[in-house]
Order: sequence, then C-alpha cells, then structure tokens
Amino acid sequence: MDAREYEKMAAVEAQMWWYQGLHQMVLTLIDGLSLRPGARVLDAGCGTGGLLARIAERRPDLRLTGFDFDDAAVAWSRRKAAIPLVAASINALPFASGQFEAVVSCDVLCHRSVDQAAALADIARVLAPGGHVILNLPAYDWMYSTHDRRVHTARRYTVGRARQSLAEHGLRVSRGGYWNTGLFPLMAVHRLLSRSSSGDSDVHLYPAPIEALFRRVVLTEAWLVGKGVNLPYGGSVLVVAEKVGHV
Repeated sequence: MDAREYEKMAAVEAQMWWYQGLHQMVLTLIDGLSLRPGARVLDAGCGTGGLLARIAERRPDLRLTGFDFDDAAVAWSRRKAAIPLVAASINALPFASGQFEAVVSCDVLCHRSVDQAAALADIARVLAPGGHVILNLPAYDWMYSTHDRRVHTARRYTVGRARQSLAEHGLRVSRGGYWNTGLFPLMAVHRLLSRSSSGDSDVHLYPAPIEALFRRVVLTEAWLVGKGVNLPYGGSVLVVAEKVGHV
C-alpha cells in the first residue's frame, strides 16, 4: 500500500469500528483452535501491528511472529508490541517448514503484489501438520471500488473461491462464512456509488455515535461467530482451514 494508507491505518486501527470487528473475529477464531501454551502463531502481513498487539494482550501464552512487505509497516508494528518482526514477502516466507501451529493473514492475498498460488503454497509449507490458517479477505468482485484502488486490492473473494484456492494447496476449510453482514447494505451502496470516484480509501473514523453504533453491530457478529454461526454474506470473507497430510 501507499505510505499514506499505512499512516492512516496506524492512526485509527485501535479505535475504528471495522478494525475492532476484524480483530475480535480473529481473536474469537484463535480461541476456537484450542492452541496449547507456547504454540507458534504467524501474522502473515501484519500491517501496522494492531492485530498482533491485540493477540499478544489476549493470548500472552502464544509465541507470536509477524512480518510485512513494507519497512514502514514493520516500524509501526514495533511501536505497538514487543514481538519478533521481519520485513518479508508472503510470496517467499523466510521461515522453516512446519514452524507454526497457526497462521493468520488479513486482507493480504487480495493484494496486487501477491502471487496467490505462491503465497498459499508457502503458508502451507510453514504450517505444522494439523496446523490452521485464518484468512480474512474482501468479498465479491462487484464490490470493487475506489477503496480497493487506494489499498491496491487486485481481487475479491467468495467463500467458494477461497475454499477452492486453499484446497489446491492441501488446506481444508473447516469454517467458512462472512462478516460485516448487518452493515452490508450501507457498505454496498457506498462502494457502488464511489466506483468512479477519485477519493480516499474508507480508512477513517466516523463521528463517535456512528463509530459506537457500527462497533456494536460488528462485535455482535463476532459473538455469533464465537457461537459457531457462519454468516451467509457480508463485506469480508472469513475462513479457517486446516493443513491436511504431512507435506
């Protein structure tokens, strides 16, 4: 992404409703994996470190590692959490085979600089047998808009598309659904109206009452996900997949 987008992310991800929802979704799914103390977890494309900081706060028993392609993003992450971090590409991970029990990757495979096949193959490689990957991805090609251009999104997904792509690399989806469901009609209208706009990305704070309302909606969805509900549509695809076999 552009440096300005990283700066915006770093400034708002601790308060903005969308990041609050995303982070709670991922934390809920990590808790569902029943990882043992000391389990190794990789944030593949950690951005400016907000999610890593939340995981470290919630699960100090896990051994966390993060990386991002952008040096500035890694620098932002280092300010938020005392976690091993490197600058690297998801297309060629600098980690040993079978090193991690879980990999989390949020809105990275969709990036225009990512070779999806190479990235998924390397995620599968660094996962231990029986390990899990949690992916968050933007949903639906028809939702492509100015926001995607600003953050360098090249592709959007459905659960079916994500399932097929993961299966090609020995990763079997055990949970697949969406989130940002309740606010999806508003999001869809906004994105469709902004398709031809030359404006900014959607990474910004709304007035406090709107942030509070939106936050309540997405945190309720996270609660539902924690109860085992796979939401049928939404602005983002959320999947959990397990590495099958011993390769």
